[in-house]
Amino acid sequence: MCGIAGIVSTLDPSGKDKAIRQMARAIAHRGPDAEGVFLNGDIALAHLRLSIIDLSEEANQPFWSADKRYALIFNGEVYNYREVRNKLTGHPFRTKSDTEVVLAAYMRWGEKCLDHFAGMFAFAVWDDHEKSLFITRDRLGIKPLYYCEKDGQLIFASEIRAVLASGLVDRKLSKKGLYDYLTYQTVHAPNTMIENLRQLKPGTFAIFKNGILTEEKYWDLSGKRNVENGKHPDFSNYDVVKKNVRRLMLQSVERRLVSDVPLGAFLSGGIDSSAIVALMAQVSEQPVETFSVVFEEKKYDESQYSSLVAKRYKTSHHPILLKPSDFLDALPEALKSMDSPSGDGVNTYVVSKKTKEAGVTVALSGLGGDELFGGYPLFGNFIRLHKNPILWHMPLGVRRAGAAIANLFLKSHQRGRFSELANAPSGAIEDVYPAFRKVLTNRELGKMLFNGSGQPYDAVKELIQAQEGIAEMPLLSQLTVADISTYTQNVLLKDTDQFSMAHALEVRVPFFDHDLVEYVVQIPDRLKPLTFTKKLLVDSLHPLLPDEVVFRPKVGFNLPWKVWMKSELSAFCKQQIDNFNERGLIPPHLLDRLWHDFSTGKNDYLWSRIWIFVVLEDWLERMGIE
Repeated sequence: MCGIAGIVSTLDPSGKDKAIRQMARAIAHRGPDAEGVFLNGDIALAHLRLSIIDLSEEANQPFWSADKRYALIFNGEVYNYREVRNKLTGHPFRTKSDTEVVLAAYMRWGEKCLDHFAGMFAFAVWDDHEKSLFITRDRLGIKPLYYCEKDGQLIFASEIRAVLASGLVDRKLSKKGLYDYLTYQTVHAPNTMIENLRQLKPGTFAIFKNGILTEEKYWDLSGKRNVENGKHPDFSNYDVVKKNVRRLMLQSVERRLVSDVPLGAFLSGGIDSSAIVALMAQVSEQPVETFSVVFEEKKYDESQYSSLVAKRYKTSHHPILLKPSDFLDALPEALKSMDSPSGDGVNTYVVSKKTKEAGVTVALSGLGGDELFGGYPLFGNFIRLHKNPILWHMPLGVRRAGAAIANLFLKSHQRGRFSELANAPSGAIEDVYPAFRKVLTNRELGKMLFNGSGQPYDAVKELIQAQEGIAEMPLLSQLTVADISTYTQNVLLKDTDQFSMAHALEVRVPFFDHDLVEYVVQIPDRLKPLTFTKKLLVDSLHPLLPDEVVFRPKVGFNLPWKVWMKSELSAFCKQQIDNFNERGLIPPHLLDRLWHDFSTGKNDYLWSRIWIFVVLEDWLERMGIE
């Protein structure tokens, strides 16, 4: 895992040298082991290395081809690099790194090299003969890449702060990004919070040549169909499906064990993390290093389950005792580590910090199991809503009237979602799903940002509609695709990257192996019943998961934000709200009213709506955004 940055520009050499070095300093936390900067003509490249595979200096970057035509800067891991290397017969390899394999594969196959890679990555290749730059991002968007195309030049990097540090990009707030963030507590690719600064979409590559950038999608989550030996998968036999899921899960975990540095796993004691640890134990020659967060408060603590799994698989287990005050004390540094504002993620910051301090550089996570195997309650809610035989035949006016009556009995945080669902034109995934993930509704934002008028922008709906063939997929798979391409990629994975890399910790996510995902999204709903949590996954791995883990009540640790915001964080929150009001982006009285209703105890559920403004103002101030 690393940080990358680059500039393609006719800017004078001294200006480019200053800009690229400022970019490198901005992301030094991502790569503490080595720094490489290269400048030549129109190109400037920087790489900050966190050494994982082949720790030798020969694998440092920028990495050049033997003939000095191509230069590569690479962030991430290609787990199957040994298999790809074996295909590249005749290439004069001089290191044992996946970095050199990536460059050799690009030299042999061009952009088609991406079809051969299994991993998480964002990388750039400079062709010194063609004076062109190739940039790309992994299929599922695990690793980030931001860029700004301006006046015939391209500035790109692993983080927004690095692009801004170049001094070549205006620090101007994007109104579209603002609307997206206040709706979903994040900004969805390809947009960002900065005007003219974009995220490269997952599964996409781009070529910059002669001052022109062209993008092309090489992989689509819903459009991809897994064909083995010329045949589509057979879903007629549940036992065969379970066998395939288990095989793909084991393959995914085994791929992610490649490392030349200490490696471990997060173990919460839930189904997903327990599954990862169980499979790691099957293929690891040494005891698995596991890390669990434990709490003194019994209602939050899950240590009995994590300890059970650790004992069963004889792991080297490391319980990490955390108190709520640990999160509160870490908050200032956690906010500073935010490259992109987020309404969540402080948990990841603290856990990553403690894991890194324990001497681990790579950790496997169970992130993604809920999305892939239907673990969230919204899967059941969506199915019931979509298949309601009466609701979608009602006239819209009748539904609206019913929602107005129901709102009299609902809590405030439920009313907006219920109203949006009642106003949905259909039960289709793009019309229903967005309401489940909103923090502020279109109606609320209309009052704040448009004074009651204007066209609302819904990034989630656009992203779902852009998925090829989603309407033909099984309903549960539609929800999987919607959740991965929106909330998961743009909140969970983004937070995992920014908060773990703040401590130079690499987090790997086996549930987001593209072979596994391609297979599971094709499985019919009848083989993914919601009779109990993630039944298909549990059945596929039987008897690896203890019944105590499978059928345990889901706990989860919810930080007491609404308590802190009325006590220890009250002055900080109020100051941030006052500062945000001075920006003139929304009518001040609206945010003041939210704060008053919350702080006086009229509505505790308002805390999340207020917190997104607090985080946003802190980020805008630190980044110097106009």
